Amino acid sequence: MLEERKNFEQRAQNIILKDRRRLMISGVRHVESFNEECIVLDTELGILIVRGMGMHINKLNVETSELDVEGDIGSCEYMDNVGNQRKGGFFSGLFR
Repeated sequence: MLEERKNFEQRAQNIILKDRRRLMISGVRHVESFNEECIVLDTELGILIVRGMGMHINKLNVETSELDVEGDIGSCEYMDNVGNQRKGGFFSGLFR
């Protein structure tokens, strides 16, 4: 039971969006790529794609795995391997 709880805590993730202008995400393992319109993150719960305009990363805290983004946030989408395959692969969907 303790082991299950520990595993759940390691996979915990929170996404807080304030007024569509500020986004705070916990459970971030790595920032795969970013620009003003798209940020691709490897998180505890899978690949997360944040889309918007004029986005910039305020802070990435490696110790707490937290990311702070500002800009016009349009969407947050998890890319699952099951049932979400696009023709041409993962990156073709990112750069259309």
